Amino acid sequence: MKKFYSIAIDGPAAAGKSSVAKILANRFNLIYIDTGAMYRAFTYAVLKNNLDPQNEEESCKLIGKVDIELLENGKVLVNNEDVTKQIRDFNVSSNVSYIASYKLIRLEMVKLQRKMAEKGNVIMDGRDIGTYVLPNANIKIYQVAELKERAKRRYIENLEKGINCTLEEVIKDLEKRDYIDSHRAFAPLKPADDAILLDTTKYNKDEVVEEISKIIKENTPLKEYEK
Repeated sequence: MKKFYSIAIDGPAAAGKSSVAKILANRFNLIYIDTGAMYRAFTYAVLKNNLDPQNEEESCKLIGKVDIELLENGKVLVNNEDVTKQIRDFNVSSNVSYIASYKLIRLEMVKLQRKMAEKGNVIMDGRDIGTYVLPNANIKIYQVAELKERAKRRYIENLEKGINCTLEEVIKDLEKRDYIDSHRAFAPLKPADDAILLDTTKYNKDEVVEEISKIIKENTPLKEYEK
């Protein structure tokens, strides 16, 4: 039976995990699984159904009724609706950490994530990949950056996507998300005991990609797939 390799990248919101993971997936021919997009998709469904994302009982009513698909081209579907752009709206961003804190929803998402990870060599980013979703991942990266740097990056990203917001709003939102993510009772945000800590505050995206690429090549045979 062929052995598949897995790479877990965890860290707080706006630490640059997804953008780096996408580049690495292309470079090493990996399946990229954006777990954050999955929780955003569920949050979108809650809001679309006029339910309160800050009410656990209400939100959990949609379990089993939300079909989430991550396509290879980066598109995200919810019940066959293309919501790739909508899940990046500020209203979704402001509520996704509440949805991600609910145990029953997390269990549903983790079941899907683990099933996806059985299909080949994968790179998965999120909050609890190395600690809970893929505890046996071959490489675990805990990617962080200072709050102000993360906020600046997210603010610029939002403006480029046409999302209206202020830098102050982004800072407050990230502070709130950091607290919720790290204080939830089930599978909170924290580095795995065997994770490699990578502070990207003073790194640009290309430098982060090169640093993690080096780790991948030194610790797995995935270098044979490098483009």
